[in-house]
Amino acid sequence: MAGMDWAALRLSLLLGIVTVVVLMPLGAWLGRLFAYRRFRGRALAEALVALPLVLPPTVLGFYLLVAFAPDTLPGRIFQAVAGRTLAFSFEGLVLASAIANLPFAVQPAQNGFAAVPRALREAAACAGLSPWRAFWRVELPLAWPGLLTGAILTFAHTLGEFGVVLMVGGSIPGDTRTLAISIYDRVQALDEAAAGLMAAVLLVVALAALVLTTLLARRREGARDE
Repeated sequence: MAGMDWAALRLSLLLGIVTVVVLMPLGAWLGRLFAYRRFRGRALAEALVALPLVLPPTVLGFYLLVAFAPDTLPGRIFQAVAGRTLAFSFEGLVLASAIANLPFAVQPAQNGFAAVPRALREAAACAGLSPWRAFWRVELPLAWPGLLTGAILTFAHTLGEFGVVLMVGGSIPGDTRTLAISIYDRVQALDEAAAGLMAAVLLVVALAALVLTTLLARRREGARDE
């Protein structure tokens, strides 16, 4: 398709996939923790996880850019290992995307684990299953709609993220210029046709993500009613 920035599309897809792979284990762990445990400071922990939902992306991106600077601990470690700065790199984008998408992974996972009946978890313990085996055999098969919802929302939101990506990664072709950044660049260049085409791609992805999450929510509600 003429006007499509294929390099930016490939980078966006790769960023979305890697972010899901990196973030979902943490999202599942935190979601299960919030669903089952009561502990001091839980309200603060949940607020910190949800903070990216209400914090302006440019503000979050600014703080991440400062945190990834070469004179910080993460910046020094990454530069010593990789030989380049963490900011304005693909790895920096992945880390920033994981932080920005934390609530999209954790909250659906929390809802999924909260939907697992307590009686089933107690029955698994009475049957002699270890917590790890009970997680794999009882909890995960029942909570998977929530986890899948989190993965879909994380992927879709990563593809469309602009403020955090622009602040942390800039617009380096092939390295940090995602589809959302490319749309902005095309608008600045008055290339409305190309910008409209790429915007339509993100619109379709967002709509598909919402349809899938709605279907998964209905499936979870139907299983709960049975």
